[in-house]
Amino acid sequence: MRDWQYRTSQFLQGKTFEHSTPAGPYLVTPDEVGHAADLEVRCEVDGVVMQQARTSDMLFGPAEIAAYASQAITLRPGDLIATGTPGGVGYARKPPVYLRPGNVLRTWVEGLGECVNRCVAEKAG
Repeated sequence: MRDWQYRTSQFLQGKTFEHSTPAGPYLVTPDEVGHAADLEVRCEVDGVVMQQARTSDMLFGPAEIAAYASQAITLRPGDLIATGTPGGVGYARKPPVYLRPGNVLRTWVEGLGECVNRCVAEKAG
């Protein structure tokens, strides 16, 4: 998917392929997580922390992002908005680190829980 991601200066298309975005299956209401104002976000690969930050580190807060996006598209309960990412992404590391078949990716957000995925090889075709 990196080949799609690098086609433009915007990385959204590399984050939106089916079966590639770790999300769900549960939803919470904003009041259950303090309106996401200061939650820890962490991503691990095979137990090694690759990315870690807090939502309070974001340039724009979750409510601001949703308000801005809703001016261009209709948002419905359960919609996801892909935003930037904390430092530590694999391709920017020296040397680069890429996911491989068999890697276990754990994405965790404070107050929401975790999503664990095992990487599998892309099917030819």
